Amino acid sequence: MGEENEKKVSIAILGAGGVGRCFLQQCAKILPQYMNVSVVLIARSNRSLRVPTWNHVLSLETWEKDLAASTDPALSPEEIYEWFRTTENEIILVDNTSNQDIAAFYPKFLKDRVTVVTPNKKAFSSDLGLWQSIVNSSYPHDPDGGFLYHEASVGAGLPIISTLKDLLETGDEVQKIEGVFSGTMSFLFNNFAPIEGKGGKWSDEVSKAKDAGYTEPDPRDDLNGVDVARKLVILARMVGLQVESTSAFPVQSLIPKELESCTSGEEFMERLPAFDDEMEKVKTEAADRGKVVRFVGSIDVARKAVEVGVKEFDKGHAIAGLKGSDNIISFYTKRYGANPLIVQGAGAGGEVTAMGVSADMIKAIKDVHGWMIVR
Repeated sequence: MGEENEKKVSIAILGAGGVGRCFLQQCAKILPQYMNVSVVLIARSNRSLRVPTWNHVLSLETWEKDLAASTDPALSPEEIYEWFRTTENEIILVDNTSNQDIAAFYPKFLKDRVTVVTPNKKAFSSDLGLWQSIVNSSYPHDPDGGFLYHEASVGAGLPIISTLKDLLETGDEVQKIEGVFSGTMSFLFNNFAPIEGKGGKWSDEVSKAKDAGYTEPDPRDDLNGVDVARKLVILARMVGLQVESTSAFPVQSLIPKELESCTSGEEFMERLPAFDDEMEKVKTEAADRGKVVRFVGSIDVARKAVEVGVKEFDKGHAIAGLKGSDNIISFYTKRYGANPLIVQGAGAGGEVTAMGVSADMIKAIKDVHGWMIVR
């Protein structure tokens, strides 16, 4: 037992900007609490920093300077995989990228008992076959596979994935999932169609959201609804629906057809005010019925129906009462009846997303330590 306990846990981190940077800052506070756990690789798209031997560790105090000074090129998934095979250490791969090539390699990592921690939505919402392969290659589906954690793939640091897993694993029957899954869309609609007051013009609210950093550099990447659709695909697959992709169900885009061909985000924003009347009509018609509009996603399990788009809500509804950029997800189940289990809070931002990844990493460290003793 003593010899087994001397084995080390090595953490390889892909992605060091945005969420990755926040995650590494959190690691500097978290990892000193754990014995025999260290970071051995930090990589970004254009360069990498790794230990010269498996007995070395990377500094979490000087990693940014060290990575900038590194002349080592980026590593392909295959190169990373082959490098992992040169050690007896237990490996935790933390993938903070949105890289499809890395996601496609998850099954191979997992089959080689590498634990995977990631917020990468593409891994779980693109090809159905890939998703099935990832799940089937991980523990406990494969008793010899690595552990898999992806809490932050839906709702950043909110406990959405873990809550759904708990409901399913304890035998509850999930009937419907509905909510606001985008911090960007939450901010937009809470200001465009508030419960009290008139709200601003649609283009003005989009501009405010962009200036506040809530949207992508090109707001069309948020307004097309695909980000929300990816999250719905992940949850739908978890409850047993065989959803092929985001194109397999209705996804409402808020990009006027005339602006789909804009060559830049700047051009889109310049031309958007000409279409304010369309969104104003949607808001006014809802207000005339005493309701407000919100951009939501829903999964009706019995009907096997998934939808993303604008929907009207009574002003007293929990979804209507959101503030700021909060997300809210309601789980309607057999046990909870008419009163859904609700998860609500900040669902976007580097710090909270990194927190979700960090929490998964801590679970992984504990599971891997147990694995080293038992297995």
